[in-house]
Amino acid sequence: MIDARKLIKKLQQNLESVIRGKPEALKLLLTAVLAEGHVLVEDAPGTGKTTMAKALAASLDTSFSRIQFTPDLLPTDILGGMVYRASDGDFSFRKGPVFANVVLADEINRASPRTQSALLEAMAEQQVSIEGVTSTLPKPFMVIATQNPVEYSGTFPLPEAQLDRFCLKISLGYPEVMQEIDILKAHADATPIDSINAVMGAEELVQLRTQIRRVAVEQSVLDYIVRIVAKTRTDRRVRLGASLRGSLDLRRCSQACAFMNGRDYVRPEDVQQLAVAVLAHRLIVDSRERHSGFRGEVVVNDALDTEAVPG
Repeated sequence: MIDARKLIKKLQQNLESVIRGKPEALKLLLTAVLAEGHVLVEDAPGTGKTTMAKALAASLDTSFSRIQFTPDLLPTDILGGMVYRASDGDFSFRKGPVFANVVLADEINRASPRTQSALLEAMAEQQVSIEGVTSTLPKPFMVIATQNPVEYSGTFPLPEAQLDRFCLKISLGYPEVMQEIDILKAHADATPIDSINAVMGAEELVQLRTQIRRVAVEQSVLDYIVRIVAKTRTDRRVRLGASLRGSLDLRRCSQACAFMNGRDYVRPEDVQQLAVAVLAHRLIVDSRERHSGFRGEVVVNDALDTEAVPG
């Protein structure tokens, strides 16, 4: 039997040794890892998005691939394709970089929507279909996508269906003054990520995820989750509210949060801590509201303020 708390603690320490002063963002990343979810990391260039993803991959004894998204990237560059074999005159399927346990989709919104959508089936069903051939992806499977804010030149907004497949969204932000000084000192002799050792294998991660599925969620808490999600669908400032997948992800992330806090049951505060990160990026805000600076985070926070919390 694995020591779940010890493994999670080691994984957290690895990440904190590389990403300094961002405990909340790292906790969200760990939550998604344990909840079997995919992560979208959005922030300005140079804030540590790619480094965080690489630190996680280095901490897991699993296969890792990085896909650099560019405007000329094609779906076959991600998924793979059929290759002609001159030896026997037949075709065989050549696997693309998506066939890994941890896939880093770097600057995903620099590719065209057609190429972005190549990940849809992989993220939702953990399989890839090419020319009638369906291939199963390795388990565990996780996509960590980074993107620059959509206001930046050379970017394409992610389609609604693509956004909905990300379990949660993280933003790192720039470090505080003392944190940045600490980072400069840490990089004086070597890059911290180079000293990271893997602390968890694929089998151990699968076992952890199985334990988290057993974390109890009382009926009143399930009702609370559904009421919060339903509130986003009726808000007049929103054109498209959170989906059923949003409800499922919020429940699973709340289970992971409770597990990391040493409990075998979910409390309402677990839901409250994660609601914005899990739901806000899925909302499509009315264009007039968006141009005035309104964001989905406000809708989720309003739902949290107005919905009755279970006793």
